[in-house]
Amino acid sequence: MPHTAPRTGSPQRNQPRWWAELPLIAVVYAAYSAGRLLARGSVSDAVDHGLGILEFEQTLHIDFETPLNNLFTEHASLGIPADFAYASLHYVVTPAILVWLWKRASASYRLMRTWLLLSTLIGLVGFTLLPTCPPRLLDASHGFVDTMAQYGSYGWWGGEASAPRGLGGLTNQYAAMPSLHVGWALWCGIVLWQHGRGRWAKVAGVAYPLLTLLVVMGTANHYFLDAVAGAAVMGIGFLLAKPALRLAARARARFGDTAVSGAAPAGAEAGAGGSGAAYGPGDGPAEAPQERSEPAAVGSADAAAAQVAGADSEVSTPVVSGGCETSAGEHIPQQPTRQADRDAAASADGARAAAR
Repeated sequence: MPHTAPRTGSPQRNQPRWWAELPLIAVVYAAYSAGRLLARGSVSDAVDHGLGILEFEQTLHIDFETPLNNLFTEHASLGIPADFAYASLHYVVTPAILVWLWKRASASYRLMRTWLLLSTLIGLVGFTLLPTCPPRLLDASHGFVDTMAQYGSYGWWGGEASAPRGLGGLTNQYAAMPSLHVGWALWCGIVLWQHGRGRWAKVAGVAYPLLTLLVVMGTANHYFLDAVAGAAVMGIGFLLAKPALRLAARARARFGDTAVSGAAPAGAEAGAGGSGAAYGPGDGPAEAPQERSEPAAVGSADAAAAQVAGADSEVSTPVVSGGCETSAGEHIPQQPTRQADRDAAASADGARAAAR
């Protein structure tokens, strides 16, 4: 039965490998976390930016975080679950959706993963350029209460954002603009809406981003405009994802061609010099001349014989059976030797005898 070669565009070959994906995501997340710490900026600048955002929202009457924070502060039944959601879902749901997408829709995984990573890096630029004090860290006269501190005895977090107690120094509390809690949740919702099966997946795709929006404002961790900026960052990342993939593909093709062209002369030298074996795509190993300590004339005779044999193989390809032909350089076990090959071998033997 003839052997059928696998198609180049098969999903098995195109699907990213998990052992390559994990380091990539880990490196980007580590760079994002380290960048947040390095982008702390001035506290006074962060407070000024926060007050500027709040005053702008109040002018437009879109300071939705104020009534929500009052509601979460007065009702522990709302504030405590919101604090748990803020401290955990951001770090659990997003990786889970990534893994689910990799297994469920491998054809879309590369684009969606690139979208998420680019948006995260763009958010880091926002933290650097615009350090912003969240509502909970403003002066108490502005009416905000830090629910994470108020209900801290119910969870593992302390009074420094969602960081566990004693690890507040490992987070940047002034990285509020944009809100990547909202941005990542929006990404998760779109993935669930596009690739989820059934009504509940669609419902979760809509409910999760909306729930996150209410949580980040009700806990006084973000302004409404922080959430808007988080959605905008995701939009920019989406627009850049496909061009970034095309650029990466061109870079891989270019460096791959360079590597192949750089390796070709070495293979040719190995074939002509008498050491090593040359391999072609889809071919078996070509027979390499054995290394011998003979005079230079013998080596020249061997090279001449190889050239004669190579020329003969280029002129015509051996016929096997049923009208099938082999490719140049392919070896067929127990293949009958042509008369031209025997003549070339006799000439080479004569040259060796003359050299001796």
